[in-house]
Amino acid sequence: MSLKATLTEHMKEAMRAKDAARLNTIRMALAEIKKWEIDKRTETETPTASDADIIAVIDKMIKQRKDSAAQYEKGGRADLAAAEQAEVLLLLNYMPQPLGEADIDAAIAKALAETGAQGMAGIGKVMAVLKPQLAGRADLTAVSAKVKAALL
Repeated sequence: MSLKATLTEHMKEAMRAKDAARLNTIRMALAEIKKWEIDKRTETETPTASDADIIAVIDKMIKQRKDSAAQYEKGGRADLAAAEQAEVLLLLNYMPQPLGEADIDAAIAKALAETGAQGMAGIGKVMAVLKPQLAGRADLTAVSAKVKAALL
């Protein structure tokens, strides 16, 4: 079952259970996915979001919610920060299992060997190989820092 179908099924379950918080979060995720599909539409083709695309959309939503929660905490609005954190926890259920440090290091080593990148100019090549593999499973900012350290 695709991730979009899973989200739709979980939305129906949340409706039946009258779980408003879960229902609203899933509806927002489905709306973001639909927005992505509309943005990628061309005159000849209407794309359907793949699981990788959906993971990227959900990952973006998680980052936004974490940022919002931090801003609410700074502003002294613990109630709103807690609501954002609850949404993050719900969205994390739809993300793939995060990779361990050893797996990330192995992927970096493999990408370095594949691309033959040397020096700071090779970061783009290496990250282009790693991004599809690690998206949603690792913090790409931390991966980029590790790649930089490896290339120096």
